Amino acid sequence: MNLKEKIEKLIPVFQSREPELDELHSFPFDNINDLKEIGYTKAMLPQNGGMSFVDFVQHQELIAKGCGATGLSIGWHTGILMDYAEHRHWNPAIADFLVEEIEKGKLVNSAASERNAGSPLRGAAFRTNAVREGREYILNGEKTFTSAAPVLDYVFVSASISGTQESAVFLVPMSAEGVSIRKTWDSVAMRGTASHDLLLENVKIPAEYIVEQIDNSQRLRRKGSLLHIPACYIGIAGAARDYAVQFAASYTPAALDHPIGELPVTEQTIGQMEMKLMAARQFLYRTAELYDRKPDEPIKPQMAAAKAFVTNTAIEVTDIAMRIVGARSLSEKNPLHRYWQNVRAGLHNPPMDDIAYRTLAQEAIKTSRS
Repeated sequence: MNLKEKIEKLIPVFQSREPELDELHSFPFDNINDLKEIGYTKAMLPQNGGMSFVDFVQHQELIAKGCGATGLSIGWHTGILMDYAEHRHWNPAIADFLVEEIEKGKLVNSAASERNAGSPLRGAAFRTNAVREGREYILNGEKTFTSAAPVLDYVFVSASISGTQESAVFLVPMSAEGVSIRKTWDSVAMRGTASHDLLLENVKIPAEYIVEQIDNSQRLRRKGSLLHIPACYIGIAGAARDYAVQFAASYTPAALDHPIGELPVTEQTIGQMEMKLMAARQFLYRTAELYDRKPDEPIKPQMAAAKAFVTNTAIEVTDIAMRIVGARSLSEKNPLHRYWQNVRAGLHNPPMDDIAYRTLAQEAIKTSRS
């Protein structure tokens, strides 16, 4: 059984557990353990055979179809590994150690965003500070949106280096003294990602625990891993589509002698939903295919467009699914209300729509002048 088949078997299992994630401070621990057991959390490492970005997107979509919070949470970890497999950009002094830890099942995520400091993607400076003292760095600061916080073993913390104009990404073990989690995540969307605040208070790490410097080479580097974001939301939309179609095929109200799926108006609505879903998936997978086939091309405009188009279409598809099912889709017992809440979170994952549109506009103007 290949990895895709193993994930497909987990979809109904994940869907059965998803209602539990409506609880505050919940997290899909069992789902993450299942992904570890099938080897998914390390499958993208080169020594394990790696995977193409097309396969990566497909796997992430399937996981999110089972559980959106699980898909997005594990996507940050697997995305970091996909970037490393492509660029081998980690500090050689710690790269082998990190890979060994991941082989053992350890999980990582990045922590860059800071409360009231603006988005790093929009050029905001880091308030988190690293001070060099002998053979150590001492880190102080707070980070927000630390997805999968309850199960992380390491965090890649972005911080300014005191006394310099430089910034770097530091490897911080969650077990280090001074590291703690403040449970602030109360979002009604993707509640199960447990994206709490990360607190760093006089955290001492070895001087060699710099993953990489933050400079233009990092900012300009291709990041196909971000395709896990639209893959997640189209996965959620796919789950909404499946529920709506099954409902339409089986629900026969008292006024009819056949399921509502046989009504022309319902057929038209389902067809509209199908077309939107097909278009979004074609866009997403074509982008992943181009990324695989053209390693020397950044395709940044296409990447940005794919995220914006696919995410917004996923919202439209989920909305149509709810219209097919009707008022009962708003019931707490109905999964559609959760799909609707979760799918909207995609609007706030990078790149946001305004950045995507601006990227496309700048490329169009640049091309017209050439």
